[in-house]
Amino acid sequence: MPIILIAAGGAAGAVSRYLVDTIVSERFAGAFPLGTLVINMSGSFLLGLLFALAVEEARLPSEVRPALMIGFLGAYTTFSTLMLESWRLVEDGALALAVVNLAGSMVLGVVAVVAGMAIGRAIA
Repeated sequence: MPIILIAAGGAAGAVSRYLVDTIVSERFAGAFPLGTLVINMSGSFLLGLLFALAVEEARLPSEVRPALMIGFLGAYTTFSTLMLESWRLVEDGALALAVVNLAGSMVLGVVAVVAGMAIGRAIA
């Protein structure tokens, strides 16, 4: 049963990733892959929040954790896409944008995880 829940979470995460990327990309068209940045930051925040609530505080049933944390967020976040888009920026001669994309994603990702954990711990 856990595999089915993880698969269902993965399907929902993949569809959510597509929808968020489409919405952000349509509203903020440009060379910078903002959709992927938004997805990775919101996914990092949600993972921190769920970790604090599910693992540290045991507020979510253990059966639900893999579906959300592995399935949904595993499919929703897009590290591999981040790497590909950064490399494509380098290939297109936009080295500065590639560096901003990579460094910004790392720094903001850590900030988002910490914020999610802090909020999760505060409401637990």
